[in-house]
Amino acid sequence: MGCCGEEEEDILQPLQQQQTPTLHSSSSSMASSITGDDSYTTISPMNSNFAALICKDILRTIFEKLPVVDLARSACVCRLWSSVASDREIQVRAFKAPWKLKGVIGNPSSGSFWRDNRLSRFAISHRLVRSDTVASLAVKYSVQVMDIKRLNNMMSDHGIHSRDRLLIPFCIWKVDDGTAQYYLSLSNGDPRGAFMEFSEDLRWERQVRFA
Repeated sequence: MGCCGEEEEDILQPLQQQQTPTLHSSSSSMASSITGDDSYTTISPMNSNFAALICKDILRTIFEKLPVVDLARSACVCRLWSSVASDREIQVRAFKAPWKLKGVIGNPSSGSFWRDNRLSRFAISHRLVRSDTVASLAVKYSVQVMDIKRLNNMMSDHGIHSRDRLLIPFCIWKVDDGTAQYYLSLSNGDPRGAFMEFSEDLRWERQVRFA
């Protein structure tokens, strides 16, 4: 018997009716998470049972196909992902891929080096001959004299006589993505060849303009 002469079945019945919508709502939320209807649901190692997200071998296979920017983002997910994404071999491969580089020599002073592989991070190594001057190299590669001096830590033009090579910056080559891809295709992905082709075309345009 319940309170005030009520039957136990009468007391339990409203409780069961109140619990039913809660069960339905939780089921629907679970379904939305599975089907991806909820735009705020994010799958990560913390809220997923996918074994692939916590298996280092599978993560390596996935990360090896990512560009540098996405690889850096993956390192921010959790400690496990960071340890895999920070692997030197994976970082070097992602860094080399866009430019078809043969290899990377030496170790960068900062780990942030691997997060940016734009052309501005590269330089042409020019072997000097007796007739070379800083000004002539600036004209040849379509760069500024001060940029060459800054990159090579030169205080004056006379510093060229004590060197075998000079680094020529890429950072002055500011073109849109389509133009860059065009010259890279001409040079079969070689940044140095693409830069030389672009410089030759610029030189020809200037000659025609002032002719």
